[in-house]
Amino acid sequence: MGTQSTVLITGGNRGIGLALTQQLSQRGERVIVACRQGSDELNALVNDESRSVQLIENLDVRSPQTLGQALKDLGVTKLDLLINNAGLLVRDSLTDLDYTTIQAQFDINTLGPLKVTEACLPFLAEGSKVANVSSRMGSVTDNTSGGMYGYRISKAALNMASMSLAKDLAPQGIAVIILHPGYVRTGMTGHNGLIDTDESAQGLIKLIDELSLETSGQFWHTNGEALPW
Repeated sequence: MGTQSTVLITGGNRGIGLALTQQLSQRGERVIVACRQGSDELNALVNDESRSVQLIENLDVRSPQTLGQALKDLGVTKLDLLINNAGLLVRDSLTDLDYTTIQAQFDINTLGPLKVTEACLPFLAEGSKVANVSSRMGSVTDNTSGGMYGYRISKAALNMASMSLAKDLAPQGIAVIILHPGYVRTGMTGHNGLIDTDESAQGLIKLIDELSLETSGQFWHTNGEALPW
């Protein structure tokens, strides 16, 4: 594989983020997980001497001001890949709107990835990639069932922010991809879904590997299908 790549994943303590951490570290990447708190599963990876997994705890994507210094403390000079994976889903409907949780989803799902990317700009350089884990529920075209106001709004806004990032980072040789992980069996979905986290992560990694400046700013399903806006 050549030189070891350095990857930063937010929310890598469980679910899809944990599966991404497992698979990327398994193939030899240095993976740094930034999250509010670790988990037994993540700690096992950190303590596995055959892998290179490090943990930055107490990281809230809503206020990631300490992230840059934490990366410096770990000796990071360049991030080859940033995966903005941390997210929040609260189910709602028109007859059951809670603007506090809608705001929380916007703060975490939309502004969170933007703030983390901004904090990581000193570590992003030519050849770096930014992957934002969004959702097809943020697709206006794909919305055939309504509801889920907070989640849909926050992911649609993330898609737009990601497109602006793709345009603004292109001159520096940095590519951006927007990803839908599929309907995955995780705690976020109440362990309902069509695929497991390993299958989702495998598809996401393949898409990230294939990402180039020519395809920067595109919206993809983990199964390789291009998604409509």
